[in-house]
This record gives sequence, structure tokens and C-alpha cells, in this order.
Amino acid sequence: MSAPARLRHFTLAWTKALPRQVLAVGGGLLIFASYPPRTAWYLAPVGIALAVLAVTWPRRTPLRDAGGRPSLWGGFGYGFLAGAGFLLPLLPWVGLYVGPVPWLALVAAESLFVGVFGLAVAVLHRWPATPAWLRPFAVAACWSGTEWLRSSVPFGGFPWGRLAFGQPDGILLSLASLGGAPLLSFAVALVGAGVAAAVVITAGIAADRRARPGERPARPVRRTRIVAAAGALTAIALPLVAGAARAPFLPGMDSGERQLTVAAVQGNVPRLGLGFNDQRRAVLDMHVRRTLQLADDVDAGREPRPDIVLWPENSSDIDPLRNPDAAREISYAADRIGAPILVGAVLNNGDGTTTNSVIVWNPGTGPADRHDKAILQPFGEYMPFRDFFRHFSSYVDQAGHFVPGHGDGVVTADNVPIAVATCYEIAFDRAYTTAVRAGGQFLAAPTNNATFSPSEMTYQQLAMTRVRAAEHGRAAVVAATTGVSAIIAPDGTVTQRTGVDVPAALVSAIPLRTEVTPATVAGPWPEYVLSALGAVAVAASAGTGLRRRSAR
Repeated sequence: MSAPARLRHFTLAWTKALPRQVLAVGGGLLIFASYPPRTAWYLAPVGIALAVLAVTWPRRTPLRDAGGRPSLWGGFGYGFLAGAGFLLPLLPWVGLYVGPVPWLALVAAESLFVGVFGLAVAVLHRWPATPAWLRPFAVAACWSGTEWLRSSVPFGGFPWGRLAFGQPDGILLSLASLGGAPLLSFAVALVGAGVAAAVVITAGIAADRRARPGERPARPVRRTRIVAAAGALTAIALPLVAGAARAPFLPGMDSGERQLTVAAVQGNVPRLGLGFNDQRRAVLDMHVRRTLQLADDVDAGREPRPDIVLWPENSSDIDPLRNPDAAREISYAADRIGAPILVGAVLNNGDGTTTNSVIVWNPGTGPADRHDKAILQPFGEYMPFRDFFRHFSSYVDQAGHFVPGHGDGVVTADNVPIAVATCYEIAFDRAYTTAVRAGGQFLAAPTNNATFSPSEMTYQQLAMTRVRAAEHGRAAVVAATTGVSAIIAPDGTVTQRTGVDVPAALVSAIPLRTEVTPATVAGPWPEYVLSALGAVAVAASAGTGLRRRSAR
């Protein structure tokens, strides 16, 4: 084929694929539009439906023609485009101060996993081994599998952008208490897959009615379509009904064995960006100052005295265990407020490494229990293959030398076991699951968003914490350096919140709970089971394809 002919062939193929590309990118954009700070949670299943339709919409008319089988490479490509349409506008904060290369590289890498989802959908529909009425469930299980995969690899995975984390205001949120974030993501994907199946089936039935009598399918085919339509409607209705039915049973602020008064202090920072901690003493002083103001309010009767105070991650980047000045400042604040302070501190290990820790600092006696952050952020808190990546960015040497801790995520203050997950850890299921199983009675979420502010990142992380609260039936307290800090009820409702980039303090009574949810008991198993079901469905379809090929 000559070069002009190849060009015409490529142009024609691209033009024919353009509607599918639009569907895929549009689906990804709708999933993004469902995410906080917006509350349009219902757009996520619509986005999934468009992404699935980009792969499965028949290629020729009539719609029942066998020539409509989706292309495998096309499925991967449309999935990749859907992932890019979703993640590109979701993650620009990654490159806020380091330029677009890390942002675009992360989006490209994570979109590959959504491409695998598109490939799986193509396999399921090209060689259908699953009954048509079950196919939406298989599609949703494949989404679960790709979420598990991208939450696991590489470098420990990157769970940011799971469907579940866009649902804190949706009617499906209550499902998190049954099967955690994995079940919630599956439910969103299931509704979307059901919508996509219903659209294709409806269009096929309409085409049948327009066909001449001699071209219409036989009665068994029509019966199969009716069964498939029933399966699609079930896939749509089942999660919605289950979520709505479960919602009244989520615990509120009046639940629990007893109440505890907590305070979240947001001290703010002198300046935003990568250099926020160049003035480490100023950051510590600002958190001490805001705590002393809260103590004055307590003494004046304007606020109740807290039992426990939570400071953010990095509120003391001066190691208070080695620096007497920092220790005196924190001790003075704890004595004045009359309550233990959970201090987010960076500790020097003496060997060139550091630990990101939350230290319980008691009034009168000083440091006690502590949590060392166990799940570290690659390319931020530590740099894998530092020498290699130094060739691509001068910011590589600004990455930290942190080492992970190995505890269960629980610290005890005022005789109360507290489940702690620090910033990036909140995105990982195992962080709070381990801590709540170990006895944590409420969730503490110290975080530092100064490196990524101003951006939507802080609202995305707040949404994650709301999902975790509903997942484990625990109240949650978010303390952020620059905001948004918040008090969250066990049903995921935000009862108090601060603004962004302002000093503030929140004081509230929250319930302490020892009862565990089914999600806490089940741990990772819902995700394992759903992922395995998706893998089995894809393997069965691929096996059908191989048998057909060998039979030719």
C-alpha cells in the first residue's frame, strides 16, 4: 500500500472511530464532574456507561449483526481515553509547583489501568461466555479488578480516583459499611454497566421493529433480549435500592457508647508550595498560637474544653524529641489547653532518614504514644530510583528520605484508642481497617495540603475521609495545615468545616464506637472476590475465543 493510501486508510479509520473517542473522553469527564467539591455523584455511573458504550456499541447495522464485535485494541484505546478524560482534570495539583511532566506522566500511567478495563469489556462482549443478563455484573467486577490493580502497583499503587471516593453525597454511600470502598465502587460501576447494556438492548429492539418481517430475529432471540433487558434493569436498580434501604441505618453523631469532645487546630503556614516548610519554626508557632487562642476561648466559656486536640501533619517539622525549644512550645500549648495534643511531627532518625509521626503529647508529662506513617508517598516522601529520575527533573532531590513505620495505626490519648491515618494513608483501605480492628474508636486524619494548595486536592481528600467514616461507622476528625479541616459524623456527614488558607479551630462532641461494621470485619475480601469474579469472566470469554479460533 502506498503512503497516500495508508494515510487515507488511517484517516478513514480515525474518522469512523471519532464518535467512540468522544464517548470515551466524555465518559471520563463525567466521572471527574461527579467528584468533590461538586456534589453531582450521579454523573459517575453515567460516565461509566458512556465509557462502556464506547467499547461495546455495535460497529455495523443492523445492531444484531455479528460484525458488531468490539476490537480488543479498540477496547484498550477507548478505556485509556476514558481514563485520561477522568484523571487529567482530577490530578493537576500533582504538577502545581513542579510543572506538568509529573502530572502528565502519572495520568498516562494510571490511564493504562482504565485501558485494561476497556480491554476486559471488549473480551467479554467479543466472545460472550457470560449470559447477557449477567454481563453488566461481569463488567462491574472487571472495574473492581482494575481498581485493585492500580491500588497495588507500581510502588505500592495509587488509589486516588477510585469511584467510591466521589460518592460521599450519594445514596450509594451506605454500601461502604457493608463492603468498604471496593463494594461502593462496584455498585457505581454496576449501575453504569446496566445503563450501557439497557441502551444497546433498547436500540437493538428498536432496530428489530424497523426491520422488514423477513429480517426480524427468531422468537428465541427476542426472548433472550427480554431476559438481557431484565438483567440490565436489575443491575441498575439493585445497588440504588440497596443503598437507599441501608442509609437510615448508618450511625449519626448521637450514636456510640459515650461522647468525647475533640478539637482540630488548623494553624496555617507562612506560604504555600514546596517551600512551605522552609520556615518550620513559623509553622510550629502558628499552630501553638492558634491553640493558645482556643485555650483563651475555653477559659472565657466561649468553647467547651476539649478532651483531645488534633494538630495536622507537619505541624512540627522541627523534631520535638531532639529540639528542646520545640518541645517547650508544644508542652506549653498542651498545658494551657489542658488536654493531650496529637502532634504531626517529622522525626530525625540519626542515619539520614526521617519518620512522619503523630505523637501524643500529654500536658505535664510530654510525649507518649505515637504512630509512624506506614504508607509513604513515592516521589514525594521518598524517591524510588533517585539517580534514574534525576535525569528527568531537578525536583527529584527535593523528595524526602522518609522510612515507613510498622504499627497498627492506633494511638491512645486520654485512655481512648484512636485510629490514625496520615494524609496519603487515607486513600488505602488497609490503613483504617487495621487501626479500627485494633480498637480505634474514632478516626483521626492529620494532613498537610500546603504543598498542593490552592487546588481541589483538599476536597478530594476530605471526600475520602467521609467515605472512611461511613465504611467503619466512626466519627472522623480532619486537621489540615491549610484546610479543609472538618468534623465528620459516622454516617459521613460533615458537621463542621473550616475555610482554606486561614487559621481556625473546630471543637465538637463526637461519639466513641466499639461496634464494627461488616466492612471492617471483611477487610480486603470483598475486593478480592469481586476482582476474582471479573478475572474468571474474562478468562471464560477468552477461552471461548480461543476455542472458536482453533475450530476454524
